[in-house]
Amino acid sequence: MTDSKFLDCYAVLQLSPSADLETVERVYRLLAKRYHPDNADSGDAEKFRELHSAYEILADAGRRAEFDRCYAANKRSESTVFAQSAATTGQSDDRRVFRSVLSVLFEQRRKNPVSGGLGSVDLERILGIPNQELEFPTWYLKRKGWIEVLDSGQFAITVDGIDTIVSEGGTFSEDRMIESGIGSTTPGSKEAAAA
Repeated sequence: MTDSKFLDCYAVLQLSPSADLETVERVYRLLAKRYHPDNADSGDAEKFRELHSAYEILADAGRRAEFDRCYAANKRSESTVFAQSAATTGQSDDRRVFRSVLSVLFEQRRKNPVSGGLGSVDLERILGIPNQELEFPTWYLKRKGWIEVLDSGQFAITVDGIDTIVSEGGTFSEDRMIESGIGSTTPGSKEAAAA
């Protein structure tokens, strides 16, 4: 766990850090079937290796305790898209949250067009915003038809959401989750009018 690339076992298995061993095993079996290289429809050898590594760590009490210490330290030092205090201060900040959620979900959908989504725990971790502060943005984006909830319970961007974000310039390198924070670009007129 000292290598430069931190493997977030909870994110890989789409679990809360409070998940018990039974839940870890159940979710691993489900995801392992989906991503096993022998699965012609959804097999992904790299994703399967990552799942298996995460499972081996979380299924062993000693290794999980060590991981939890690293996880807490990583979470404290992890850069966020913007400061949490800014998440609830006005319409311009709300628009930044809307755009950030759409941008992150856009990248997930690009990686997996059929079922690319993120759970609320992943959104909370990536954006650095507590789940309760994401309730309004996700409600709004769902009502606009820009995101949807998949059968898996994950949030995913819709075609209308993609059209909205692409019409604003189509580049995400400035405001994706990068260490320097969110870009200084302002949301387009479609999003501003909706707010």
